[in-house]
Amino acid sequence: MRKTFLTFVAFCLVVSAYANENLHPLITNVPNRTAKSLNGQWDYIIDRYEVGYYDYRLQPGKWGFFKDQKPKSESDLVEYSFEKSKKMFIPGDWNTADQELKYYEGTVWFRKTFDFSPEENERYFLYFGAVNYEALVYLNGEYIGSHKGGFTPFNFEVTGKLKNGHNFVVVKVDNTRHKDEVPTVNTDWWNYGGITRDVLILKESETFVRDFSVFLSDGKYNEISGWVQLDGTNLQTPVKVSIPELEEEVTINPDEEGKGTFSLKAKPDLWSPQNPKLYEISISVAGNSMREQVAFRHVEAVGNRIHLNGDPVFLRGICIHEEAPFRAGRFNSPAEAHTLLSWAKEMNANFVRLAHYPHNEYMVREAEKMGILVWSEIPVYWTISFTNESTLQNAQNQLEEMITRDKNRGAVIIWSLANETPVSDVRNRFLTKLVQHARKLDDSRLISMAMEKEYHDAFTPAINDPLMDIVDVVSFNTYIGWYDGLPEKCAKMNWKLPNDKPVVISEFGAGALQGYHGTKNQRWTEEYQEELYIQSVAMFDKMDLAGTAPWILMDFMSPRRVLPEIQDGWNRKGLISDQGIKKKAFFIMKEWYKKKR
Repeated sequence: MRKTFLTFVAFCLVVSAYANENLHPLITNVPNRTAKSLNGQWDYIIDRYEVGYYDYRLQPGKWGFFKDQKPKSESDLVEYSFEKSKKMFIPGDWNTADQELKYYEGTVWFRKTFDFSPEENERYFLYFGAVNYEALVYLNGEYIGSHKGGFTPFNFEVTGKLKNGHNFVVVKVDNTRHKDEVPTVNTDWWNYGGITRDVLILKESETFVRDFSVFLSDGKYNEISGWVQLDGTNLQTPVKVSIPELEEEVTINPDEEGKGTFSLKAKPDLWSPQNPKLYEISISVAGNSMREQVAFRHVEAVGNRIHLNGDPVFLRGICIHEEAPFRAGRFNSPAEAHTLLSWAKEMNANFVRLAHYPHNEYMVREAEKMGILVWSEIPVYWTISFTNESTLQNAQNQLEEMITRDKNRGAVIIWSLANETPVSDVRNRFLTKLVQHARKLDDSRLISMAMEKEYHDAFTPAINDPLMDIVDVVSFNTYIGWYDGLPEKCAKMNWKLPNDKPVVISEFGAGALQGYHGTKNQRWTEEYQEELYIQSVAMFDKMDLAGTAPWILMDFMSPRRVLPEIQDGWNRKGLISDQGIKKKAFFIMKEWYKKKR
């Protein structure tokens, strides 16, 4: 399944010219590198008319807010001040940090001042875990680059740009929705704006390992393969890779482009939900070492089943948004990721669908430690501009950044490329290109997308999406009993499903306000949601499925949900309330999953 090392390195060197300017190829394994955190209090200015960027002729000005000007005398005119503006903790989102900005979509300028002492013969990179949506980044008043995409990391080299002593970073963040972006204007989650993940200054040697991968050789359980990519001036410097617990070590001699591969004989314990074994790996170049923990496992589609390490596994799943437990907003800590995943495990889940965008790296790493399989996807959601070439390039870039960051996470078994997109020729061509791109980047995992069903008659749904032929796992969302009839309709369904590929129900469910009770036929009550889940799992027992993922673990904020006293800006389909209180339907899934082991 896995292609050559050269194919993967080629994508690492690509920088999309359509929008993301001056980006350095993405540096991976950031949690295990030497870094200075710029997290903490940042100054911010709300700029509704973008006066900090454009002049009165609507042309980009050279004296914008990024200059962080200050009056030098009492007669100087400067019409802004970061010092006198409000402060916000970063990482964070402005919608929940500032009540004035709850529904705000537009530009906010952020500034961070810090002292620094650059060392000779060292390189430095300014790294952002994610900024939603478009970021223009300035260091010490000078533009260093931009990035589009609200859920993937990016970095710029700032060697020679950092000063000894006082420095400042200014970021123009714009979360305005646009028709041709990814996602587009129409979604069902909150458009949280801001610098939502960690900001770091990475320190590296003149020549360092920028990227690498270590994995079980394709189809083999007694061989480990891998590759490294050096970055710098001495690209043929030998690289040592060691796995101390397996008593294995190999030296790689990269080529003139800094690329090198290896393989070695070893039989590691295989990672699985029952045995989330991780091996520490050390990678050294020119006396500098970096560590990482890696899981070894195989995943493949065999007929209509998903196999993990050669054995069929039923995906006992749950969908999750990147929504913080016990408070509104994006989660941004390992502890909050652990809380969400612990609830999933309590429900007897072994699998999470991280919807509808790449989640914080903390979530993926925590899932791997806890033995939870992961579906990760990009926000090609609903009515994307499938005819727009720049939209395709944007989607491909987000796909590259997702795969680059998480390719060493063995817990990730599915890359998903779309959700509920309407079938058309232009859509089919768009998504086919994404599937082809994903396979070039990483063909060691399964490819899927959440499709929609169609009806032959009122009780005979089928999946006839033409893209079923090019994915590995056929997935679809169904809301029988909620948007389609009442829960009792589940018992009458006669599904027509493909029998040559694994089929996963990627969404199902119903809304319920936690604590609101009534009869099983009364909408929005816990009893109605419970009844729908009872009827749904009975229906699933009659279907030949490879997994299910109810929508959704926890209630989450969404401006689409406006029903007073029930929704109030929240999607209430969670099995758990935003305050961590479990609804009755949670226990239906818990018991059903207990039987599906």
